[in-house]
Amino acid sequence: MISVPFLLGIALALRIGFFLFGLYQDEYMVVKYTDIDYMVFTDAARYVAAGASPYMRETYRYTPLLAWMMYPTSWGGWWFSFGKFVFMVSDLVTGLIVLRMLQDIRIGGKPLSHNKLIVLSSIWLLNPMVITISTRGSSESVLTVMIMMGLSLAMKNQVIGAGIWMGLAIHFKIYPIIYVPSIMLYLAKYNRGFFPTIPIVKWINAKNCTFAIMCIATVALLNIVMYHIYGMEFLEHTYLYHLTRVDHRHNFSVYNVALYYKSAMAALHTNQSDPLLYSVTKNLEKWAFVPQLGLSILVIPLIFAQQNLISCAFIQTFAFVTFNKVMTSQYFIWFLIFLPHMLAASKLLTSRKYTGIFILVLWIVTQALWLFNAYKLEFLGESTFDYGLTPAACLFFLCNCYMLGIFIEETNPM
Repeated sequence: MISVPFLLGIALALRIGFFLFGLYQDEYMVVKYTDIDYMVFTDAARYVAAGASPYMRETYRYTPLLAWMMYPTSWGGWWFSFGKFVFMVSDLVTGLIVLRMLQDIRIGGKPLSHNKLIVLSSIWLLNPMVITISTRGSSESVLTVMIMMGLSLAMKNQVIGAGIWMGLAIHFKIYPIIYVPSIMLYLAKYNRGFFPTIPIVKWINAKNCTFAIMCIATVALLNIVMYHIYGMEFLEHTYLYHLTRVDHRHNFSVYNVALYYKSAMAALHTNQSDPLLYSVTKNLEKWAFVPQLGLSILVIPLIFAQQNLISCAFIQTFAFVTFNKVMTSQYFIWFLIFLPHMLAASKLLTSRKYTGIFILVLWIVTQALWLFNAYKLEFLGESTFDYGLTPAACLFFLCNCYMLGIFIEETNPM
């Protein structure tokens, strides 16, 4: 029987191994292991170290906090990998939070069995995709710590800490704002409202108001400080850019092709040459928010937040990523942090295990089909956009929608 300390030891050893292999690959292989985003982070840190703005690094679209965290990488030598160690530690801390939350679960009044606890924790701690993303230099694990801390404290009714952590997460990357309505509704279930006889506002109480105030205050304070230091470029690159982002490279999204053609038309100044295509793609990046936010920030919280907060967060995030206009492999980390908790209360590991296996295989196959066509386009120079990538993106989208339906069926109160 695998013990928890042994599991954590394996998780640590795997991350160290992946990191060391990455150093070797960067040194001796043509294709580099280190994520291009890490180079952006470290370049921004060098600007900060020189007393300049991190936004002097083109394509730096993050809060200055991240560049500040990367400051030691500007010292050179082994310090260049400092950021990766931060991300690896954050990755492990996220795993510890997931493990602790699983230990607190009670199903039918009973805790999870030891074997089930180990298996579910391994979904994060031993997941090669999770390990690869953090050891390549992606900052997603820093964000996952903030989100999991916010949610775990909210579940313990520690609303001040929950608000601060969630506010920090929203400042770091704006999408965690989708969890605020869920937490507000969850806290309404266990605390008496100010107006219990008025249906529309009966859910408002001291606990969720305190959470909201602390969350807003944290976001406001951080944004005011950053705006005072960096001015409008902070708002432009950290937030406003993402509202109109039209990234068509390495993008699994079903919006991928339309965004590609819009980008091409803008570059060629031919927006009016095809009126139909122009009408479809005009403001697409803005209209894409309607189904995405309608589901993730309104419909799903109203239905599931008071049943099971973490499963609700999983479904919200899965829907958010599925309907997002930009989707890369790193985005899968956003919902993967909640998967162990969701599976703990579902039947996808027991009586519906064949359904679980089927949707996992379907997800991998449809994703692989997209990657195959992307490889032929990018590395072999074959024209696969219209008859390869487009159908593959649509299939992957339909697969995700089907999986979303399965996950909704499997969401049980806890």
